[in-house]
Amino acid sequence: MKYILVTGGVISGIGKGVIASSIGTILKHCGLHVTSIKIDPYINIDAGTFSPFEHGEVFVLDDGGEVDLDLGNYERFLDVTLHRANNITTGKIYQQVIECERRGDYLGKTVQVVPHITDAIQEWVENVAKVPVTEDGKEPEVCIIELGGTIGDIEGMPFVEAFRQFQFRVSHESFCCVHVSLVPQPKSTGESKTKPTQASVKELRGSGLSPDLIVCRSEMPIIDEVKQKISNFCHVKPDRVICIHDCTSTYRVPLMLEEQGLIQFISERLQLNIATPPRPKKFMWKWRDLADRHDNVRKVVEIALVGKYTQLEDAYASVTKALNHSALFVNRRLILSYIEATSLEEATKIENPVKYHQAWQILCRSEGVIVPGGFGKRGMEGKIAAVTWCRTTRKPFLGVCLGLQAAVIEFTRNVMNWKDANTTEIDADTPYPVVIDMPEHNPGQMGGTMRLGKRTTIFHGDSILKKLYGNVGAIDERHRHRYEVNPEYVDQIEKAGLHFVGRDDSETRMEIMELPIATHPYFVATQYHPEYISRPLKPSPPYLGLLLAAVGKLQPYLNNAMSSNTTSEDGENSDDDIVGLLRRNISNVSLSATSTPATPCHLNVRSPTESHTEG
Repeated sequence: MKYILVTGGVISGIGKGVIASSIGTILKHCGLHVTSIKIDPYINIDAGTFSPFEHGEVFVLDDGGEVDLDLGNYERFLDVTLHRANNITTGKIYQQVIECERRGDYLGKTVQVVPHITDAIQEWVENVAKVPVTEDGKEPEVCIIELGGTIGDIEGMPFVEAFRQFQFRVSHESFCCVHVSLVPQPKSTGESKTKPTQASVKELRGSGLSPDLIVCRSEMPIIDEVKQKISNFCHVKPDRVICIHDCTSTYRVPLMLEEQGLIQFISERLQLNIATPPRPKKFMWKWRDLADRHDNVRKVVEIALVGKYTQLEDAYASVTKALNHSALFVNRRLILSYIEATSLEEATKIENPVKYHQAWQILCRSEGVIVPGGFGKRGMEGKIAAVTWCRTTRKPFLGVCLGLQAAVIEFTRNVMNWKDANTTEIDADTPYPVVIDMPEHNPGQMGGTMRLGKRTTIFHGDSILKKLYGNVGAIDERHRHRYEVNPEYVDQIEKAGLHFVGRDDSETRMEIMELPIATHPYFVATQYHPEYISRPLKPSPPYLGLLLAAVGKLQPYLNNAMSSNTTSEDGENSDDDIVGLLRRNISNVSLSATSTPATPCHLNVRSPTESHTEG
């Protein structure tokens, strides 16, 4: 087993996750089996109880693990299915050590950070690195470990010490350290400043780890003189200083690393024998094609996201990536407009009429609307108002998790005239509890008590989503929710015209709802989170349906009216070619998390206040 430790310096959020994923992607293209571990030094057991404003979205794995969103990047980049043990936290380590102490495993010894905590970290890494993460069940050959935070953080010190010991435990040829650091380029001088990188490397070396490769993050490319200076002061060879400057999309990052000799370095340093030239002409060609397609797409599609956590883009990281995957497939550049749900409510009209009308203007001009998941009362009426507008104006709509519940509440209030219909999460005494909490929900315990992980959904009858999934009988998707549609009202709701076309294997839980296509071009919602297993080459079918409907190509796609793949004179696939292109590429669309290819995605975001002028 070969281990690659990725650390970060100067600031957090510098891009360690993308760098780690990109290294893994390159090694996978070299024919190696790769796994990944994310270390988060916080004391929480997992990410399940985090506010989205703290760390962004909570990513859910097949086994129900609630983990850091970086594991979503790993799955998309590496085409792997990770497990909850692939996310290590200080809380997990201390919990394990304390349980061992209570059992008497340490034979009465004084339990200390060194050696007990550091040994537990090393053993955890060794054990998890051997667990297969691909469909073929083969043991990984390379494990990429991302250490969260920055070097010098107090909470990360036990992990740094653990890896100082670990490098001798596994031998020099089996362990290397990649340090990602910021090289600021102040506009006032135009120079690249290396002092922050020198300081972070000094801190790292003072902790007993010497970087084998330094990845410099900067706004613009850095010149060779700056690389030479970093080399001199940081004790690495000049060719082991790599620059990753800001680029058009994250698709470019693996290509930039490969162009700067990453394969040669890893092959020599870890004795992997993967750098034998020449490489195939089509080496990483899918990545190059994706990057070129992303950069050259000309037409745009605007989607409005009505949510509760819109102040932080990472709160909807997987949603935005899934939207981008689908937008790229329909030859559109995504313009994603965030709308704070409370801004659509009548109370805002009185308190802040300018904010209210701006929000409604964005909603009205959009070509499609998505209402993603969330928890709590705040913003619920705004989401319901957005659903009402989509239903009555025939605007393409996709609801996810809470979005499905909002759609059911809206339908029962405004179509069935149950004016007080609500969810028991908000109104426990509602006369029409159309959404209720599940038996699994433990109101006295927050962490890990939801319906989590991969579950089976069985289709009932003909439906839009069934066709988008390839007319299969059942699918596997990932869930994260505490509330569900009340089965006692299902028959009445369906008689009124809202169809539950997907249910769980017990037939009691509603997973997918739709309005018939004759009534609405695309009014669909899912209780599960389809974004978790979306991929650039195989976008999630619910998201794909939204984008197809937004550009007016859903019905031709469903009818399979066109199957040619001719190319227009300008070199792009024309609108009329979308259906044929999609039919071939999505025919094997993912029905489970383990069967999807993985590449990254990039988001072009326009703030809600910016005007939209592209034609």
